[in-house]
Amino acid sequence: MKTSYVAITALLISATQALASGSAGGEGMSLFAAIFLAFAVLIVMFQLVPGVMLFVGMLKGIFSSEKKTAGSASKS
Repeated sequence: MKTSYVAITALLISATQALASGSAGGEGMSLFAAIFLAFAVLIVMFQLVPGVMLFVGMLKGIFSSEKKTAGSASKS
């Protein structure tokens, strides 16, 4: 049992060192990774526009509702 723990620990240590060394090949991003990141940025940008519009509408509603309630209270 102890030998299996030692063997598994040795494999994990060597695998960790191998993965941490990095690749000796080409540096940089592949074409598919760049396309994926561009697509993700487009999704965020297209969701940002409606989000800003909703936020502005919420602010208008907050500040205009105070004026409406004050105007309707003075007429009563």
